[in-house]
Amino acid sequence: MATTAAAALPAAASAPPDAALMTTAQRKLGMLLCLVTIVLAVLDMNIVSAATVPIVRDLDPVHGVDRLPWLVSAFALAATALLPLYGRLCDVYGAKRVLLGAIGTFLLGSALCGAARSMDQLIAFRAVQGIGGGGLMSVTMVVIAQFKDPEERGGAKGGAMGGIVAGLGMAVGPLIGALFTDHLGWRWIFYVNLPLGLLVLVGVALVVKLPPATGRRSLDFVGAALAAAFATGLLLVTEWGGKDHAWTSPVILGLAAATLAAFGLFLWRQATAAEPVLPLSLFRIRAVRLGFAIQGLVGMGMVGSIMYVMLYLQIARGVAPTSASLYLVPMAAGMTAAGLLVGRLTGRGHPPRTFLAAGAACATLALALLGLSGPDTGLWAVLAELALLGCGLGQLIGQLVTVVQETAPRHQLGVATTGIRFFQSLGSALGAALFGTVLTRVFEAGEPGRPLGAVRALTGAAREHAVRSFTDAVDVVFLSAGGVLALALVCVLRLRPADLAGPAELSGPAGAAGPTGAARVASAA
Repeated sequence: MATTAAAALPAAASAPPDAALMTTAQRKLGMLLCLVTIVLAVLDMNIVSAATVPIVRDLDPVHGVDRLPWLVSAFALAATALLPLYGRLCDVYGAKRVLLGAIGTFLLGSALCGAARSMDQLIAFRAVQGIGGGGLMSVTMVVIAQFKDPEERGGAKGGAMGGIVAGLGMAVGPLIGALFTDHLGWRWIFYVNLPLGLLVLVGVALVVKLPPATGRRSLDFVGAALAAAFATGLLLVTEWGGKDHAWTSPVILGLAAATLAAFGLFLWRQATAAEPVLPLSLFRIRAVRLGFAIQGLVGMGMVGSIMYVMLYLQIARGVAPTSASLYLVPMAAGMTAAGLLVGRLTGRGHPPRTFLAAGAACATLALALLGLSGPDTGLWAVLAELALLGCGLGQLIGQLVTVVQETAPRHQLGVATTGIRFFQSLGSALGAALFGTVLTRVFEAGEPGRPLGAVRALTGAAREHAVRSFTDAVDVVFLSAGGVLALALVCVLRLRPADLAGPAELSGPAGAAGPTGAARVASAA
């Protein structure tokens, strides 16, 4: 198989540029279709949180609350578990075919979710939707990377815009979900995907023209299964640990051991397989290796900001859930403004490392300021801090995708792009577990024996003391998230200009460097 893969490289190198197959108008329309696709996927990962009450009331008023976490987890588990396989499918069969299949699966899951008659059905259909959603969030970025002018490298503008749109979807998803639920009913948060998704499906089929795959290489289904087992185990540990089961319980310890075993077997498989789903050779490229690490840290930081800002506003400040969602608008605006500005500046030749460092520094500062918030902090100050956080994340998210795409070998564009999404998902899972444990431990130290959910029902001095304890706990979470982003800044500073010079070409199962990639691999060692 290594011989087959190596033989395919010259053909790929001699193929016409991707953009040469499409006119400028077609590329612009294709870019718009891809951005809409990303919005659909990211919104559906976050939109359900605003419709939990009516969903429980309609489907299972007695036991539905206990099963609500699975509405989000089922989507996230399915989407994350299949990311490595999606990347490999793109490199073998072509990104357009894989994207069409992912859109079709997502639409099927959306229709089923809207028609669900029980919580069990809705959870199962959310998993189907997640299988397609994982491709929408990752394969779309592979397609965007090929919407480049012949004189451009890697589609930097498209990668940055895709990352920004994904971040915006995370920030405004709860607000849109609340609006649909209040005015149309919760089923429409799924049904609205159908007309938009069908439009995208037809548009991609007719407009997008990409080079055909250069060869039929084997798929490492064993490696994909091990990656899915590892990702699923990690997400379940972070979802159950400290909530449904104690961290030291046999269930969590056994699941953690199985997850570590799956991870070890996955690494062994990737080192020995002829066509691995996540080639270890990618980690020999400094920019890709650091890009994966930074994206994972950013995923942790975003969880530590969006989720706990909402909790702070609702519990400590008494803001209604829908109104609390509006406080994320400055963050979304900051992400958009920063992302668009950085896209223009990098297009004029400014080094992306500068903006990555500035973004990590801004995000770190914003989280540190949020960590100084108290029960009496002016809400205008919180809005300003969220806008600053958005400016920082807007410089990070899209640029990281671009850096990885521009420095990965061209024939591994699919696995490199889905890889960065994979690491963001794992980082988010670890962040949710880490910050959830920090919040609980610090709050319990100030309010022993009192559950966090009881704070809103308290009155008088008891409520005042509990709110202070909760605010102290959230402050520790924000400061911890700031520390994570400070570590991301350290990783950014380790990038060197030579690391961002262009793609390496690696071949072979062990990832040995080809003639054009030898210097890069030597510098990354």
